[in-house]
Amino acid sequence: MKINRYNIVFTRHKGFVILVLLALITCLSGWSYINDGIETGPYELVYPANFGNRINVPADNPTTKQGVYLGRLLFYEKKLSANNTLSCASCHQQDKAFTDGKALSEGVDHVLTTRNSMSLANLLWARKFFWDGRAGSLEDQAVTPMTNPHEMGQSLEISVRKLSNTVIYPALFKLVYGDGTITGDRICKAISQFERTLISCNSKYDQYLKNAYQPTKQELNGMNLFMTGPNPGKDIRGANCAHCHGGPKTYNELFHNNGLDSVPKDAGIEALTGLAADRGRFKVPTLRNIALTAPYMHDGRFKTLGEVVDHYSDHLKESEALSTFLRGESNDIGGKTLHLRPEEKKDIIAFLNMLTDSTFVNDPRFSDPNKTTVQKKLKTSPK
Repeated sequence: MKINRYNIVFTRHKGFVILVLLALITCLSGWSYINDGIETGPYELVYPANFGNRINVPADNPTTKQGVYLGRLLFYEKKLSANNTLSCASCHQQDKAFTDGKALSEGVDHVLTTRNSMSLANLLWARKFFWDGRAGSLEDQAVTPMTNPHEMGQSLEISVRKLSNTVIYPALFKLVYGDGTITGDRICKAISQFERTLISCNSKYDQYLKNAYQPTKQELNGMNLFMTGPNPGKDIRGANCAHCHGGPKTYNELFHNNGLDSVPKDAGIEALTGLAADRGRFKVPTLRNIALTAPYMHDGRFKTLGEVVDHYSDHLKESEALSTFLRGESNDIGGKTLHLRPEEKKDIIAFLNMLTDSTFVNDPRFSDPNKTTVQKKLKTSPK
């Protein structure tokens, strides 16, 4: 029997040809799903007019629909951690207004972080990040938790390698950046795009500002106390909160020593500036969704809002660095403390609960994309 040598060659390499074809089908399938399932174009950042237009979007990282989708995927991506068990979302959980409910978070090496996980809300307006403000942009901020050995614990170079070895990420990076090259800089930029969309603006307080909600008597009393400084000589009672937490976003880009310790264990921004006047000064956090973000303070020392209000009312610790906004404030003539009444404390907490934005913590645009239809299709494309 005469055997064609070309048939022998094809038979020997048949398996290899099949593998190549399967690989091509996989890639084409991934591209198809991406092209069919992900919107592209500029992302419209929608927010109330009273939030102001002093937003912070770098010129080299415009917000796009495809960029936000990629950033959302990376925010929930555990491959960015050394043991593939942690993502950004591990310490920033949506149902807790992007905190984690712990005083200090546990990293890949099971060592606790040194500071409490901050809420990620309305970052579009922020210009300083971390409790000590050491990062000047979200892009800069993103590097630290990913590479810190006591957090996600992985270099950007390794993260790049891991993502490059997947089917979907090179295609997604091409969709966002024009080519499939994955870099650490692009990872941080995409995550930052997603984080800028985390806008919280539909609490009862927001509805009240739009004349769409009528607060209870207790909530109104708490709001008035919150916004008012005490003046006992004129029989005006107040909690003096608005100096730091005034305005619709409930934070100002300020750093204060809020009287937690006479001798702070954590130097705060003094570690950056070297100035004794900065000792124990930390960034003023937003009070948005504050009822969901316990425990409180940079070290998570207070478990409840009641403890927080008690601190400002009765337990401020004197030091040279204590904020001037907190010095000498009292509801009593010649008083040494703010000295709020028990019912006033309850009223303030009632107002603080008005800042909970249920829409924000349940918004599907901010949820884990691995649970969405598009991502399931991407994950189950032929292999």
